[in-house]
Amino acid sequence: MNPAAGPVPRRVVAVSPHLDDAAFSAGGFLAGLAAAGADVLLLTVYTATVPDPRGFALACQLDKGLDADVDYMALRRAEDAAAVGALGVRGRHLPLAEAPHRGYTSAAALFGDVVAGDDDQPEVVAEHVRAVLEEEFGDGSGGVDLLLGPQALGDHVDHRHVRDAVDLLRAGRDLPVSRWADTPYLLRPGAQEPRGAARPPTASELDAKVAACAAYATQLGFQFDGVAAMGEALRATPEFFEPVG
Repeated sequence: MNPAAGPVPRRVVAVSPHLDDAAFSAGGFLAGLAAAGADVLLLTVYTATVPDPRGFALACQLDKGLDADVDYMALRRAEDAAAVGALGVRGRHLPLAEAPHRGYTSAAALFGDVVAGDDDQPEVVAEHVRAVLEEEFGDGSGGVDLLLGPQALGDHVDHRHVRDAVDLLRAGRDLPVSRWADTPYLLRPGAQEPRGAARPPTASELDAKVAACAAYATQLGFQFDGVAAMGEALRATPEFFEPVG
């Protein structure tokens, strides 16, 4: 299914690697779907609190000005709850840990080869998502009219795992899938070209998207150099979707 055209799907599930990816990349589309009456579930994969983080995992919160005793992921989950409210969608969080807690020990490692013991992640993610679809909608494909996930532009390992998990979910099923172009990776110098059709959000969708993304306060300085720069960048950037199958 091409989200840039066609009728409004009734049930939509967006599988986001991290707490902000779907909003940054496809928030306008998600807000528009919800405003048109679709049941939109934003399901974020890597949201688990890991007690007493160390090393690179701890550095990922210290470099955002947060003390070591702050529950970083609890803070991020609260930001996400505000964001999904601004988009008008429903949100759920899976209890899986981000890559810095799974053996990736530097920023460079996040964009390199899969580390030993982490190669089963697409299957693990797919199993968790499948369980949510069963609980929410009653069967393995969930009666879902559209399943959304990342293209994995930028090659972050968590994005790659979620992309591959979505492929596993659609295997052997008549399950329409579309992949969004990952923002803010899309905006960076030398970025990979987005695949699929551009879908510029409407003015009202952009307002909802920017309001939602502003909720991710811990991320905006790191990703966009602040809330004003985030709004400017997202308002100037169309969303891209690549239909699969």
